[in-house]
Amino acid sequence: MGLMSEYINRRMSAKEMEEELLRLIGKYNKIRNTYLFVYAGAIGKPIPDIPLSMDDYYIVFDMLKDVNSDNLDFYIETPGGSGEAVEEIVRFIRNKFSKIAFVVSGEAKSAGTILVLSGDDILMTNSGSLGPIDAQVKIGRSVISAYDYIEWVNEKREEAEKAGKLNPFNATMVAQISPGELSGVHHALKFAEELVVEWLPKYKFKNWNVTETRKIPVTDEMKRRRAEEIASELMNHARWRSHGRSIKISDLESESIGLKIIKVDDDPQLRDTVYRIQTICRLLFAGTTTYKIFATEKEKIFKQAVPVGPPPKIPAGKTPDVAEVEVKCPSCGKHHKIYAKFIPDPKIDEKFRNKGAKPFPRDNKLICDCGFEIDLSGIKNEIEARSGKKIII
Repeated sequence: MGLMSEYINRRMSAKEMEEELLRLIGKYNKIRNTYLFVYAGAIGKPIPDIPLSMDDYYIVFDMLKDVNSDNLDFYIETPGGSGEAVEEIVRFIRNKFSKIAFVVSGEAKSAGTILVLSGDDILMTNSGSLGPIDAQVKIGRSVISAYDYIEWVNEKREEAEKAGKLNPFNATMVAQISPGELSGVHHALKFAEELVVEWLPKYKFKNWNVTETRKIPVTDEMKRRRAEEIASELMNHARWRSHGRSIKISDLESESIGLKIIKVDDDPQLRDTVYRIQTICRLLFAGTTTYKIFATEKEKIFKQAVPVGPPPKIPAGKTPDVAEVEVKCPSCGKHHKIYAKFIPDPKIDEKFRNKGAKPFPRDNKLICDCGFEIDLSGIKNEIEARSGKKIII
């Protein structure tokens, strides 16, 4: 039986899954004699805050600043994000911890790959993958690959040179590009490359003293040259074809890249623990409104997406006794009617229950009939801010 089926058959609540995650982190720490930090984003959920951001850096800083350990293992799942945020995270953890290993069992793409390459060690499962080095840049309302953007601009330039003109649509799009914007995209891509070339010799190669075959002493210049070769290969989009392409263990250990990877699957106990951590994160993303997880053995911070629906109904012009809100389940689409009391009046309960409404849950968690858990904390804050009164639960 697969781990996903095992946990589904156990019919665990979200709270039980959260407790299981912390238990697994504790187990991992004992196996590796380290301090594990789990950072995972719900890749694929249509939420703008999924990519790695500067706000994530502040949470990482807050959760790790008082940790008393020389070693840090950093479990990461992310589609990419801000190179500036990655730089801040690396600056902080490299000053705080003596030895750092990154653990990859899902996807650590783009900026996530850059972050992973700042470690002393890289631990990967067979399901784990890195991605081509790139920067994510904001163009208008969208966040896109810097490489893809530059490639598109160059393609239109060549098209204009050959034909002497662009079709009306492309001409309109190109006309909206400013020189400053284009320069910023180029700088973002170069910035990503420079981080890798700086960090690989400083951390991953710091104990590389002699070459593996010829036993020649390794100089700082050799380390930097090797880092430049690796960065160039990971930025070779002609090879990888897609910004989202998965780069697996075999690719990373190939002659063209040549990175040393610690294979998690070779250790049965470690393998089981890491795959379970990955599975629990996936279940929390699939069954709740959680879209980003920050966790250690002793604490956790989960970012929740507030369901979008009609605003709460709060009577205007008088001191309200109750507020009404309709919540749509993101999983199955069912609509739930919820009421929130501001005074301890049993008649309110009777009235709204007769209308098919449910009282605001004590733990701010609404469990849909389909099993999906909806976090109502954001809705509670909105109701209390708009009414100026506290909900009685």
